[in-house]
Amino acid sequence: MIKKTLYFGNPAYLSLCNAQIVIKLPAVEKSPNVADIIRQESVVTKPIEDLGVVVLDHQQITITQGLLEALLENNVAIVTCNSRSMPVGLMLPLCGNTTQNERFRHQLEASVPLRKQLWQQTIRTKINNQATVLRQSTTAETRCMQIWAADVRSGDPDNLEGRAAAFYWKRLFADKHPGFTRSREGEPPNNLLNYGYAILRAIVARALVCSGLLPTWGIHHHNRYNAYCLADDIMEPYRPYVDKLIVDIINSAEDYTSLTRELKARLLGIPTLDVQINGQRSPLMVAVATTTASLYKCFAGELRKIVYPELS
Repeated sequence: MIKKTLYFGNPAYLSLCNAQIVIKLPAVEKSPNVADIIRQESVVTKPIEDLGVVVLDHQQITITQGLLEALLENNVAIVTCNSRSMPVGLMLPLCGNTTQNERFRHQLEASVPLRKQLWQQTIRTKINNQATVLRQSTTAETRCMQIWAADVRSGDPDNLEGRAAAFYWKRLFADKHPGFTRSREGEPPNNLLNYGYAILRAIVARALVCSGLLPTWGIHHHNRYNAYCLADDIMEPYRPYVDKLIVDIINSAEDYTSLTRELKARLLGIPTLDVQINGQRSPLMVAVATTTASLYKCFAGELRKIVYPELS
């Protein structure tokens, strides 16, 4: 079952009651002029078991310890945002699987050749998905990207990922943004990419924990300051789905120079994006769970290939 994403962009009191998240509005709670019946009707509840991601995007949100505990026990990813509404924090449960110790050992003992092969599969799928986005969104010729994808060797020692990325970003937004450069601090639509990737990262990190894996221990990324190296690895083939959504936003002529509530709502729909995986159509959040489950089987020696989605 696909889990829901809850976004809070206004002051709110968030608490727990009967396995439900209870949402109260401070403006209503504190007002002496509001009738009790209206105050009661303003309270909203949601079953915690239905949630996958909770985004906290306001400085005046109060959340109880009891609710935090319940959310983490149900493998809900909690994303916190800064004053510019950009995600800056991610809270995940420490234990997300009943056989976690065994799964950790399989992951940590994975050989270097296996990790390099898994990275090869990851980059091949990413480049092929990027090529599909270019074909669908631009008039660019993508045969070179297909050749690069086929030529990726174990561990990608030739850095074909970087070559494909340079080709891809130069052309993806060329019509509306000639000379576009992908940068976290760059001009729009970098703001949309940053926000979309942060949501995607939370989805992937949550799925890894649910599969009993360490999101810190990557197959390729290994920055000592990065707590989510494996999430950054596994999200690579999913990034083009976010890119395609942002192309659609740009083509809709909507103002995206700042992250409006409407834009955030569209980007928070990333978990429900339709993807093709294992020959079937599936919401992105469910597909990510399939990918992370297959990754564990690769570590355990039960599979030789990660199951990734393919853009078509």
